[in-house]
Amino acid sequence: MNIHIPTWIDGTLQPVEKLEVHQRGLRHKAVSVFIVRDGNVLLQRRALGKYHTPGLWANTCCTHPQWGESNLDCATRRLDEELGIVGIPLTFRDTVEYRADVGGGLVEHEVVDIFVGEMPINVEPVINPDEVMDTIWRPLIGLAEDMLQAPDGFTPWLKIYLREYSDLIFEKT
Repeated sequence: MNIHIPTWIDGTLQPVEKLEVHQRGLRHKAVSVFIVRDGNVLLQRRALGKYHTPGLWANTCCTHPQWGESNLDCATRRLDEELGIVGIPLTFRDTVEYRADVGGGLVEHEVVDIFVGEMPINVEPVINPDEVMDTIWRPLIGLAEDMLQAPDGFTPWLKIYLREYSDLIFEKT
């Protein structure tokens, strides 16, 4: 299935096929979600079948809205598709922009709406193995140390989020 995502070309949003967007490094819309609980953040390890950054640790989930889909609807949909997480209210934190080489000649140049949600104690993710190979709850301080010890184990965007936007993302958690 070809997924077309909102991409800026000549200053206007246009639907462009997802792989082409990354091959050309085009500026496009995205969402990132951070689920927290008791001072910990839920991370996912990307499935080995992903076409970029397989096997790397990332934030709870992230994706691109489909053409015509709202960013909040996209974030809610993707939490369910990847992690079986439903019914968690998401709070919009801000929109940020970054550009990162994700390997294999692919570039993420994203304008990202960041959402945060709090997961109740009695709820655990149910991973979709086509998307996610593992999850872990990590305290923010521990996560920063993990990245220092093994930076190649984390996605470029998670490193950017924690280095440049951590206060913005986790300000009220």
